[in-house]
Amino acid sequence: MTDAAFEILDKRLADALGERYLSYALSTIVSRSLPDVRDGLKPVHRRLLFAMSQLKLDPSTPPKKSARVVGDVIGKFHPHGDQSVYDALVRLAQDFAARYPLVEGQGNFGNIDGDNAAAMRYTEAKLTEVSKAILAGIDEDAVDFRATYDGEGEEPIVMPAAFPNLLANGAAGIAVGMATSIPPHNVAELCGALNLCIVKREEWDRKLIALEGAARLTAEREIAETLVSWVRGPDFPTGGTLVESRDAIIEAYATGRGAFRTRAKWEKEPLANGTWQVVVTHIPYQVQKSRLVEKIAELLAERKLPLLEDVRDESAEDIRLVLVPKSRNVDPAVMMEQMFRATDLETRFSLNMNVLDGGLVPRVMNLRQALFAFLDHRMEVLERRSRHRLGKIDHRLEVLGGYLIAYLNLDEVIRIIREEDEPKRELMRTFDLTDVQAEAILNMRLRSLRKLEEFELRKEHDALTKERTELLELLENPAKRWKTIKKEVADIDKKFGRSTALGERRTEVGEAPAEIVVPVDALIEREPITVFLSEKGWIRAVKGHIPPAEAAEAKYKEGDQAGFVLHAETTDKLLLFTSTGKFYTLGADKLPRGRGFGEPIRIMVDMGDAEVVNLRVHKPGQVLLVASSDGRGFQVPSDDVIAQTRAGKQVLTTGDGAVAALCVPVEGDAVAVIGNNRKLLVFKLEELPSLARGKGVQLQKYKDASLADVKTFKLEEGLTWQLGERTRTVSMPELGGWIAFRGSVGKLPPNGFPKNNRFSG
Repeated sequence: MTDAAFEILDKRLADALGERYLSYALSTIVSRSLPDVRDGLKPVHRRLLFAMSQLKLDPSTPPKKSARVVGDVIGKFHPHGDQSVYDALVRLAQDFAARYPLVEGQGNFGNIDGDNAAAMRYTEAKLTEVSKAILAGIDEDAVDFRATYDGEGEEPIVMPAAFPNLLANGAAGIAVGMATSIPPHNVAELCGALNLCIVKREEWDRKLIALEGAARLTAEREIAETLVSWVRGPDFPTGGTLVESRDAIIEAYATGRGAFRTRAKWEKEPLANGTWQVVVTHIPYQVQKSRLVEKIAELLAERKLPLLEDVRDESAEDIRLVLVPKSRNVDPAVMMEQMFRATDLETRFSLNMNVLDGGLVPRVMNLRQALFAFLDHRMEVLERRSRHRLGKIDHRLEVLGGYLIAYLNLDEVIRIIREEDEPKRELMRTFDLTDVQAEAILNMRLRSLRKLEEFELRKEHDALTKERTELLELLENPAKRWKTIKKEVADIDKKFGRSTALGERRTEVGEAPAEIVVPVDALIEREPITVFLSEKGWIRAVKGHIPPAEAAEAKYKEGDQAGFVLHAETTDKLLLFTSTGKFYTLGADKLPRGRGFGEPIRIMVDMGDAEVVNLRVHKPGQVLLVASSDGRGFQVPSDDVIAQTRAGKQVLTTGDGAVAALCVPVEGDAVAVIGNNRKLLVFKLEELPSLARGKGVQLQKYKDASLADVKTFKLEEGLTWQLGERTRTVSMPELGGWIAFRGSVGKLPPNGFPKNNRFSG
């Protein structure tokens, strides 16, 4: 290779890479990923439609093999892989992917379950009426053309687009450093908004021209609010229910960025004997039904959908997913709220209206700007088509003028043609004809010389003259052009609007759903368990409520023994009270299961070196009495001691040298307290305050002693305690000897009271 075969550039590597990467990025943005705001198409889609129009695949003609279409596209316009082009063609034909399909397919073009289309050699395709509207005027100089990649032909830079395809069908794409995501909309609603834009255009332009920053955004929101009275939100081909708030929709359309929450459409279907099931008839956009069913089945197997018994796919042409509840007593709304949270029965479709403005500049537009860009394009197309038609009329009028001269001088014209060596030049000289007129007369067929032809020519001449006058007035009068565009919009509405099966709105516009509180026990499968907590802090749960005799035989690690054993449900919360006065909350469903030794409770909560004082099942509405070793305590609602974090919740504050000692439920109207000095005191419960946190008040006064036990009871039923296997009771009036004010010293308990100073023996 000689030195002339290549050029060495003296340039920094970073600069060279930057230039080349920028070229690649721009190519990706302009030629692949972002749609043009005017026709809503990417280059591959535009080339597909143009190639099909050249193949005369109109809606009224028979379809051709998809392979033929793909071959023409990659051979003439789009030098990329055939599979990527076929995939684009398939998507344009899928009625569950495109709100207004641009291609009518015959054969297997895939389905909503996610199954792929058949190979291109097996399927056939042709254009739809929507595509015909997008292509309308393509042969009338409505748009500019450019050379194809090999220079052998031409392709349109943009389509004439008599159909608002960008917003009607939406778009999605990922470029370099930017992306676009536009949901589909209802054409009838878009036509209403377009008419409003035509009427309000000048007013809105004047309003916005002098505004900047926050003031402009406020004005855009006001305009968006007006437009939302027509464009109520996306209209997805798969239906569903739009549950985004109106304010969020307005904000999204005002800025061009946002998201729309869509839920599956469902209904409660009654069955025999009071039972029922939920039937899902529409699923969110771009959710594969088969994958959705698989996901629900997986969650069922993992016991993460406790309200659901089974899921069945009974779909045929229409979607029918059957959700069977665990019990007929389940609230359908609560069950569906759980399903929406856990599965793709609810999705969010983002809005990022990043488009190519004028086919070259990427920018994020709001709804008003996108509608205005479409109308501007329609105005340009109207003007270009009018001028093109005007040129055709002028040419035809020129020819007709020559014909009329020929009929008035028919004998002389025939003589010149028969006798002159250069009849064309002689005709031009004799009758003052133009080259076009003379050529037309010479090409005239003999059968056109009949007598009635002159009348027809004059009639055509008058009609064309009238049309020419109207076109000139149209080009000179902007108001008439806008009136024409408004008529075009009305034609779109008539052809594809609500009066047609295609144009009927599919996605219901609902209210933003009220917040449904799903009970904790609705998210967990309810089953009985027995909880074991050893003295050294090892915790485990065993399935079922084990009888006390069997529970007493449970095994522990060497040197360890039983601490707490209690019956619970997997839906319960457990309250753990420690010597520091802190409460910790444990989910019963999260405890280690099995008949091993369990796990240290200290790895579940951050209790440090504190000792476990009490473990109990949380009962909503219950009141607890907490007390420290120095005899201070108070009442506290159990709902107030639930901790939200591993760090726990400080409730009882202990004094110097004291520790939290007791936590008992409040039941009755009296409190019995005994110290390790064997002094018993009984006082009324009303003397004990209810606090959320603190040291509390003095329950019993001690000197060189501490609290041993405390109990609440009903005074009329008497004070009971356990002595071995026997239960002893002291009732009024005998019990009156131990009743005094809170904070008193008390006196020795009755004969037969346990030596360990415990009411439980």
